[in-house]
Amino acid sequence: MAVRAVRGAVQLERDEAGHMDEQVRDLLTALLERNGLTADELISIWFTATPDLHSDFPAAAARGLGIVDVPLICAQELDVTGAMPRVVRVLAHIETDRPRSHLVHVYLGAAAALRKDIAQ
Repeated sequence: MAVRAVRGAVQLERDEAGHMDEQVRDLLTALLERNGLTADELISIWFTATPDLHSDFPAAAARGLGIVDVPLICAQELDVTGAMPRVVRVLAHIETDRPRSHLVHVYLGAAAALRKDIAQ
C-alpha cells in the first residue's frame, strides 16, 4: 500500500458558513467518489482558504460528512495580488495501491482554472 496525495479546490460565491459547508462537502464527496475512496483510506487532509474567507473552518464540512477520525488542519493561503478570491483548497493524503497516474484531482466550478493541467 502506497501513500499518495489528491488535490482539489472550489471557489465560493460568498463568505458564508453554510455556503462554505455545502461547497466543501461537494468537493470532498467528488474527491472521494471520483477516486473510489472511503474515509478509511484517508490518512490526513490539509485545507487552505484564501485570506478573504473567515466565516468558518473548511474542515468542519469534513466532520459533517462523518470524517471524524482523520487528522484535519486548516491554514490560510498566501495573499498574492491577483489570485483567485474565495478559494478553498484540499490536499488529502491517502493509502492506495493505485498508481499516481490513476488519481483524479478535482477542481470544481471556476476553480478548474487554477490547474487546467490536472483539473477533471
